[in-house]
Amino acid sequence: MPLALVTGASTGIGRATALRLAAGGWTVLAGVREQAAGERLSAEASAPDRVIPVTLDVTDAAQRAAAVERVSEHATRNGGSGSGLDALVNNAGIAVGGPLELISEEDLRGQFEVNVFAPVALTRALLPDLRSARGRIVFVSSIGGRVSVPFLAPYAASKHAIEAIADSLRVELSTSHVSVALVEPGAVATPMWDKARGDADSFALPAALQQYYGKVPAAMRKSIEQTPKRGVAPEKVAATIERALTASRMRSLYLVGTDARMQLLLRRVLPDRAFDALIRRVLGV
Repeated sequence: MPLALVTGASTGIGRATALRLAAGGWTVLAGVREQAAGERLSAEASAPDRVIPVTLDVTDAAQRAAAVERVSEHATRNGGSGSGLDALVNNAGIAVGGPLELISEEDLRGQFEVNVFAPVALTRALLPDLRSARGRIVFVSSIGGRVSVPFLAPYAASKHAIEAIADSLRVELSTSHVSVALVEPGAVATPMWDKARGDADSFALPAALQQYYGKVPAAMRKSIEQTPKRGVAPEKVAATIERALTASRMRSLYLVGTDARMQLLLRRVLPDRAFDALIRRVLGV
């Protein structure tokens, strides 16, 4: 029975991935930040014994170390492929938005702590287990990792960074027989947008900057309202992750969603100024 660790499994893509892999016969260590979320996840699983909640705030070094210990314990107990970790799904992430000028240094650093430094630290710690199983690593990125849009600079920058790291690791780990892939969804209908909506509603614009960013709060709220409506279900991304983990040969990149493909196409064919003008028109800024 293959063994996987999925981070950010409380909601959204991580939850859907944990449930789908467990239904497909995997043993899933599901990283959750709260015990109650883990209990709900196990209760929802078609095979509850295959979903093992693990308390894991990816930015907490002690919790990462404990998760690595759990992986080793379950790998030995399971008798997985080579008694190691067959799959690591780095999914946990946050999105910090707003004009870059107004984002605090603390929030900017926090964006990178969650989306870049934490998954890199966890991946490095789990490499011995992944090598033992000739396992696979999936980084859940975003089309934002290749197509940056205004007022999401910290998020896009973090996804650009994780894509660069994945591209490097793919080659560095080839001699270890550990495969690396990126999954790039476009808009996804997840609870993350409920938090984003709250952030937008509490967004405070200094009077001195009103003339420069006056239209931004309305543009952010409009985008947040529309994104879940056009977004794919988390289950579609989970299906892509499962396909990556079970393919005879994992591809390096998986795009998910029509809007992701459209954004990438427009970014490739339009000159920068034309693309910028299109984005301004869409956002109304």
